[in-house]
Amino acid sequence: MAVTKTPAKSTDTSASALQSSISTLVQNYRATTLTRTKLIDCFLLVLVVSGVLQFAYRILVTSYPFNAFLGSFGGTVGQFVLLAGLRAQTAPDTIGDFKGTSQERAFAEFCAASIVLHLFMYNFLG
Repeated sequence: MAVTKTPAKSTDTSASALQSSISTLVQNYRATTLTRTKLIDCFLLVLVVSGVLQFAYRILVTSYPFNAFLGSFGGTVGQFVLLAGLRAQTAPDTIGDFKGTSQERAFAEFCAASIVLHLFMYNFLG
């Protein structure tokens, strides 16, 4: 049986193309994204990491008390959704989609919804 090898040249080319694409993406993100949008993106990343860690702890260690897990994980997901909505309303690319909403009003709605979300979380944590 003959064994065929893939040429090392093609894998090197695709790896360098991928690396070039990622570096271009990062450079464009740094150059064109506003600082407040970058801050929102960092908070979104923190929420994703927190949710993954909570779920991993639930799977690997324990689920006791289950209602505390539901409250904290649901709060993390809820906060992510609210923050993603705030990012969509304040990003310069999507301003035209939210003509009737100022950025200050979007932030006030985010704060009010976050307070309500945290009240529900507190109820579950018991």
